[in-house]
Amino acid sequence: MKKPSMLRKAIGVVTSVLLALSWFSPMQVTLRELPDTLVLTQGQISTLLLGGLRLEGDALTVTSSTDESLSSVGAVNVVSQSVGTSDMLLSLLGIPLKKVEVHVSPEKRLIPGGQALGVAMRTEGVLIVGVSDVAEGVSPAKAAGLLAGDIITGINGTPVATAEGLTEQLNSSGPTQVRIAYRRAGENRTVLLTPHRDEVTGAVRLGAWVRDSTAGVGTLSFFDPETKRYAALGHAITDGDTGAVLSVSEGQVLRASIVAVQKGQKGAPGELKGSFLREGEVLGDIRRNSILGIYGTMAAAQQNPLYPEGLPIGLRSGVHTGTASILSSVDGTGVHEYAVEITRVNQQTAPAPKSMVLHVTDERLLNATGGIVQGMSGSPILQDGRIIGAVTHVFVNDPTQGYGVYIDWMLEEAAQV
Repeated sequence: MKKPSMLRKAIGVVTSVLLALSWFSPMQVTLRELPDTLVLTQGQISTLLLGGLRLEGDALTVTSSTDESLSSVGAVNVVSQSVGTSDMLLSLLGIPLKKVEVHVSPEKRLIPGGQALGVAMRTEGVLIVGVSDVAEGVSPAKAAGLLAGDIITGINGTPVATAEGLTEQLNSSGPTQVRIAYRRAGENRTVLLTPHRDEVTGAVRLGAWVRDSTAGVGTLSFFDPETKRYAALGHAITDGDTGAVLSVSEGQVLRASIVAVQKGQKGAPGELKGSFLREGEVLGDIRRNSILGIYGTMAAAQQNPLYPEGLPIGLRSGVHTGTASILSSVDGTGVHEYAVEITRVNQQTAPAPKSMVLHVTDERLLNATGGIVQGMSGSPILQDGRIIGAVTHVFVNDPTQGYGVYIDWMLEEAAQV
């Protein structure tokens, strides 16, 4: 076999180096970092860094920024004036290099939240939070393969909705073989097992610890005056022992008062402690519990004292790093607006809770809570006069930082209520 000549080897090496340099060139980096799709509402602005590329649009107005701090790095503002779908072309010396689709929705206004909410929810079925022996070496649930996180939904074809109902059906059947219907990771299953009768009390037991309800405090994200739908929390209600997302059988959101604050520290997230069950003022129902929060309808219109007329939404393509704010209630004085900085924006094409990273900069909030604490989840995030999302999680090792979710994904969830 003929060996390649030194010239051919040299050409190959040079070509590889040139390709590598091209991949890391400013133009290639710009093309890779630009999104394939922009999602905006009418009147919303998205700033794009283009370097030396030229941007041309059809149904949209694309204007070069007059801000010298932006124009110096080759930035332009995309102003979304026309509702619909449009294309923008990026070109260099008249050669088209990339097409960006722009989807523009009509402007929508929501009432921002920030109010503390009490959350009381009953699960759909009975959640197993643990299995244990009911006698020495005897656990029917464990022997049948039931696990923490499984949700018991029926016995012998009869639905089970509460822990009390489960106990009643077991005692009614006695220590005879029963068919347990349960759900694991969204999959419906059945298993046969024989419960154990306690010789002392006569009670029939499975050997499983169960739970059928939960309660806690969170924050209202927004209220839609047109549909009466609301969003809150920004993350799912999960079982504290298993981490399982709880399915909703029925639930309520109630007016809550913050009575105490446990400040957040490194490695120990803080917490807002609220009171709501005693007053029992029901505001609405809970119809959906997802990884992006809880959703339902309100019985009456909700108001925000800081923004009584509401605010337009800002979809994900217009969200950018820089100054922003959150609305939250961390004491007994109501909703306040606190300064934050958005330090990272993640490009997402599918719903996910960690859309952006926030850093609390407001000394009032830092002094009161140490940053983001449990119970503040759902606090609406505002930027450029628009509602762009809600707080979801806190960094365990740095309570001054946390995650937020885009309003886009929350609106999709609310539409399913």
